[in-house]
Amino acid sequence: MDKSNEKSVLSDYLYILIRWKKFIIINLLIVSIIATITAFLIPQQFKSTAIVMIPPDNQGGFGGLASILGGKTSLSAVGSRIFGLSSTSEDVLLGIINSKSALINVIDKFNLMKYYDIDDKNYDKTIKSFVSDYSAQPNEYGMIEISVINKNPILAAEISNYMTHLVDSLNIVFSIERAKNNRIFIEQRYMKNIEDLKAAEDSLFKFQKKYGIVAVPEQLEVSIKAAAEIESEMSKKEIQVFFIKEQFGEDSPQYKIASKELEILRKKVSDLKKSTDLKNYSNVLFPFNTMPEIAIQYLRTYRDVQIQQSILEFVLPMYEQSKVEEQKSTPTIIVIDKAVPSQLKYSPKRSLIIAGPILLIFLLMIPTVFWLEKYSNLTHFNNPLQKSFNHFSLKVIRLYRTKISV
Repeated sequence: MDKSNEKSVLSDYLYILIRWKKFIIINLLIVSIIATITAFLIPQQFKSTAIVMIPPDNQGGFGGLASILGGKTSLSAVGSRIFGLSSTSEDVLLGIINSKSALINVIDKFNLMKYYDIDDKNYDKTIKSFVSDYSAQPNEYGMIEISVINKNPILAAEISNYMTHLVDSLNIVFSIERAKNNRIFIEQRYMKNIEDLKAAEDSLFKFQKKYGIVAVPEQLEVSIKAAAEIESEMSKKEIQVFFIKEQFGEDSPQYKIASKELEILRKKVSDLKKSTDLKNYSNVLFPFNTMPEIAIQYLRTYRDVQIQQSILEFVLPMYEQSKVEEQKSTPTIIVIDKAVPSQLKYSPKRSLIIAGPILLIFLLMIPTVFWLEKYSNLTHFNNPLQKSFNHFSLKVIRLYRTKISV
């Protein structure tokens, strides 16, 4: 029973669709004609794409120059990263390509205001129209694709190729300006380092001249060895004086001479250990009391020279590289694929323009047919709106000459 009722309902639906087939076919035919005409009236557009990449940084920062200037490659590489003198990053290139100044340059060169029918010389409107036909994005291989859509395939290729040239030119200007700023900063630091190094060297010179010191560790070692030898001689002389006294007596000339020599040795040892006066000593022997002070002063002065020398070894290659970068105007990108006029249209997709509206209208007409069928068969009306729907349904039936169901 239920199955028969279900079949009856389905057959009724099919019967309604068949009865309204003229309405459905005529409307689909009208929509098809309109969609087809529209699809062929829309002008064809062509897409041209240029592919560029950032060359790998084979220079290694300051590596090449640093090897010439003393092999400080590691320090130079660090300096390169600190001051941004390495190769251009992908983000910088994308920022330049999509910058307003670059887009305005293209608009003016190819007169795109006329192409987009913008009469009020409004760059913002032109840019808004142009960016819908233009894209510059990295692909899955890490390269940058610069694409332009235009009604003229030759013009689309020319604009795309010009964008690659423009971004390279702007990036060279940007790199030179950045290198100039880096050079000025590094130059100031280099000049300061030269002054500091000179001051440290002058301090070391004054210290060496004052104390007669050339190399503290070596000279202190000589002083200790000399003091040991003098004390050893003093001990030998004490024994010799003792035996002379026992043999010849205190009034003998031999004893007096030996005692005088022993007194001189004792005074020398005492001066080496206790005296602070350097004026009476040679450039090799120094009093032990002054050795720590001399050593610490020397080490501090020498350390300042070494620090400034290390800074100079770090800054000088960077300064030389910054001067080279400022004068360099080599290409910053490599063109992998040059844009060529496309032989196939990019848009419109005519099959979608025609099939899409037909499918949409067909899906909308199915409930419309059942709605018209319902109100065309009404004989009693509960409100004025139902009566209006009934009149509208009957007009559609008369227009399409559809038979009324009984």
